[in-house]
Amino acid sequence: MNDTTGRIKMEIGKDNKVIDTLGPQAEARLKEFTASELFAKTFREGMDLVEETAAYLDGPGRQDSKKLGRNDALVYASQSMRLTTRLMQVASWLLVQRALKEGEMSGAEARAEKYRLVPETGESPEHTKPLRQYASSLPSLLLDLLARSEKLYERIVRLDRSLYGSINAQHGNTVAD
Repeated sequence: MNDTTGRIKMEIGKDNKVIDTLGPQAEARLKEFTASELFAKTFREGMDLVEETAAYLDGPGRQDSKKLGRNDALVYASQSMRLTTRLMQVASWLLVQRALKEGEMSGAEARAEKYRLVPETGESPEHTKPLRQYASSLPSLLLDLLARSEKLYERIVRLDRSLYGSINAQHGNTVAD
């Protein structure tokens, strides 16, 4: 397959495994992104949000949760777990991009399926119903962290799709091959 278009080139290795190699244009695009100010800003924003969230949940958030009634405390617990899970996925993605930038990881490793993010919009509206229902009784700082983390997550999903989506869409696609 011609790899000058940025497509994946399929090769057979010595152990008869299929090896994919990234086309030079796609590899250059990844390197360009990780060296950009956009990546630096997004990395700082993501890591700062992780730290801010951890500080809140370990400090004032503990006191806030103790003041809540039983139902609100359950919603607080589930939403704080959702928040930390979302931010850990964001941090993981950002750290993979930094490892790519610093040459600690190859483009092939960075585009592994395990590093892809999935949009949260596929969740049922019922999943967010408790948050809307109890929003007036949950701490405002938790609500702010949830909203900011969701916006950051969705932005990173778009970046991930932009950088890796067209590459990964070609896996197993005989038409693209």
